[in-house]
Amino acid sequence: MQPGEKQEQREYRSGVVAIVGPPNAGKSTLLNRLLGQKIAIVTPRPQTTRNRILGIVTGSDYQMIMLDTPGLHRARELMNREMVRIALESLQEADVVLFLADAARQDERRRRSLRQEFGEYLEGIRVPVVLALNKIDLLARTDLLPVMEWYSSLHSFAAILPVSALHGEGVEELVQELVKNLPQGPQYYPDDMPTDATERFIVAELIREQVFLLTREEVPYSTAVLIDSFKENEQEGKVEIHATILVERKSQKGIVIGRQGRMLAKIRQAATREIRNLLGCRVRLGLWVKVKKKWTRNEQVLRELGL
Repeated sequence: MQPGEKQEQREYRSGVVAIVGPPNAGKSTLLNRLLGQKIAIVTPRPQTTRNRILGIVTGSDYQMIMLDTPGLHRARELMNREMVRIALESLQEADVVLFLADAARQDERRRRSLRQEFGEYLEGIRVPVVLALNKIDLLARTDLLPVMEWYSSLHSFAAILPVSALHGEGVEELVQELVKNLPQGPQYYPDDMPTDATERFIVAELIREQVFLLTREEVPYSTAVLIDSFKENEQEGKVEIHATILVERKSQKGIVIGRQGRMLAKIRQAATREIRNLLGCRVRLGLWVKVKKKWTRNEQVLRELGL
């Protein structure tokens, strides 16, 4: 720098980015990629995310408060309606909306559904909307441009960017575009704070993730996890956790426990590994399965689960 020359200082930008889109588009995978660590659970099944999860992405001249939301879908049951409500409320708080879509799913039926969803959910949005076309690693490059052209007819997007949340392709460009559309503002959270979610909440989610991954059919959608106790023993460097897996029917309890308790043991072992990675210490996890009939339609239980 020459004498008398002023060093250029870039303006600081900050604000809320609501991540919305259809189920199974990769919203949680993208959030984990942006944070560089896992705070949102990921499974191949749609509607895995039930709660709004806040992730904080901080750079040298920006801070994005990312809201990972449940997938937008036609909701009939009370729990699903609450999930959609959470996603729509997040739109009202956003400085920028990030609409994430699965670029690899482009059959005609899917396109008709998306056209209706875009019109319904993005109508009235007065902030910039950035479209990220995810899973381009599953799409032939020759098919990408027609997909982008089709989406451009649905809404006046601030930008349309192809990305692979799983492999990181295009994610840095996406961050730059989101930051560009944020307002000038202060840093709201410390540099080293990736989320406002409690460890108890994330632990419950990690257990529920294994139920989704290891059980079949309707069982994962009829389960929830409640943390009964969470005790840290600093002297021994371990955490002891007791949790209850709720199901709606006795037959589902049998499936989750499995023959001679084998399924529950697999869930406990896999969840213990994930929790150990999260907490960075030894973990002792105890799991119980309890039948609570029609809990997905019970407002009190849904409130306890944060819905």
